[in-house]
Amino acid sequence: MPALIPIEVPADASSYEASTVHEVYDAIAPHFSQTRYKPWPVISQFLSSLSAGSIGLDSGTGNGKYLPLPVERPGSVWTIGMDRSGELLKLARYAGSTSGSGSVVRREVVLGDALDVCWREGAFDYAISIATIHHLSTPERRRRAIKALLRSVSPSHGRVLIYVWAVDQDELSKRTIPETSTSDSSISKGRDALVPWVLSEQPGKKSEPSGSAKVYQRYYHFFESGELKELTCEAATELGLQIGPPPQDGEGNTRGVEIVQDSWERSNFYIELKLWEV
Repeated sequence: MPALIPIEVPADASSYEASTVHEVYDAIAPHFSQTRYKPWPVISQFLSSLSAGSIGLDSGTGNGKYLPLPVERPGSVWTIGMDRSGELLKLARYAGSTSGSGSVVRREVVLGDALDVCWREGAFDYAISIATIHHLSTPERRRRAIKALLRSVSPSHGRVLIYVWAVDQDELSKRTIPETSTSDSSISKGRDALVPWVLSEQPGKKSEPSGSAKVYQRYYHFFESGELKELTCEAATELGLQIGPPPQDGEGNTRGVEIVQDSWERSNFYIELKLWEV
């Protein structure tokens, strides 16, 4: 596997992400989708725990592999997929589309940005952001994406699940995380790197000649332990939310967010949140 390239993010973060994230996923979408088909257990459990009739958001849905879940009771919840990649959304539109009867199931997807709230605030019962926020190249932009998730769900009962890649990789990982690209640790926590995607064959087109595989470089921020929780608490505080469970005394006019889970799984950090108001 080609080596990861440590980088320092340029000043124009938006343009940098356009070239090293959005353009890349549009180019590799069919090939990428072929490798993203098995749901991760914690995410499946989260979606299975939702009450029937819940409506939610998959921010950065990619090829939409989580839109058909929960598989044990299809249609009991409704997840709307959002992504910046129009090519991936073409695939997400029909994620898990063939039912047992052979009919086609169409998913609701929308072209949008994880940094923005594209709907009425509090519109959703839940939101998931899986392997998306680590593509944002500054702490401020990553914090803004978390704030967008918190603003998108109900302030009284909204639930949020976020996954990002971790510096701590498991024994099955083929990635060797480079050392930090700057000597000033105060600039940014975690590691910034370009991760290669080798495209040797594009579906629907003629195969590349042998030895002429094209390599695309995707920007990633690898999170350190505790970094996702800290960023989440900063985002919540900026929104005026208390951190922790709701008060037992029932004091009114108070809003907050409880951290239900904060853990690591298979080279990823994840955090589960529940909003409340009294």
